[in-house]
Amino acid sequence: MPKKPRTFQRPLGERRYKKLFVVSVEGSKTEPQYFAIFNQPQSIVLVKCLKRPSTESSPIQVLKKMQGYLRKESLRKTDEAWIVVDKDDWTEDQLRELLQWAKKSENHGFALSNPNFEYWLLLHFEDGKGITNFQECLTRLKRHLPNYKKDIDKKITLELIAKAISRAKQRDANRANDLPQIWSTTVYKLIERIIGYE
Repeated sequence: MPKKPRTFQRPLGERRYKKLFVVSVEGSKTEPQYFAIFNQPQSIVLVKCLKRPSTESSPIQVLKKMQGYLRKESLRKTDEAWIVVDKDDWTEDQLRELLQWAKKSENHGFALSNPNFEYWLLLHFEDGKGITNFQECLTRLKRHLPNYKKDIDKKITLELIAKAISRAKQRDANRANDLPQIWSTTVYKLIERIIGYE
């Protein structure tokens, strides 16, 4: 059972540097909305989701967006840069390039949802077992988020996030493999870093 996540807040009147997480994502709507959850006024972290043109969603384009950002902005040693993409129909060779980038630095990370980010969202509400195709995943997600059209129209709580992390870990049984099997996700690794699970 996961430890209870720490609060995102710091005492009022105490000013200090916020740990920065720069996240380059494939999606232009859902992922930025999701990661914005962690940016509260008293938060001890700041999650910056890089925007991308809607026509540039391949894993390589997501990586290039991050590389461009890092050329212009320097990270502190405590900051982290993450690539978050979906498996979709991308080849392992395309994804391994992102994985190699992540392995070059201790403060780089790579999170992959197989087949898509919607599966990560579903794990906030249920175990995600028995799904055989994307449409079924979407149908089940809409049971919990009835108006879902790439928008998150329901508040995602820390309790739901903790459940999603636990369920994702159970689904990610073959952790020795850097690329998760179908119907699993490693987004939990980034979320653990953001919310301070150890």
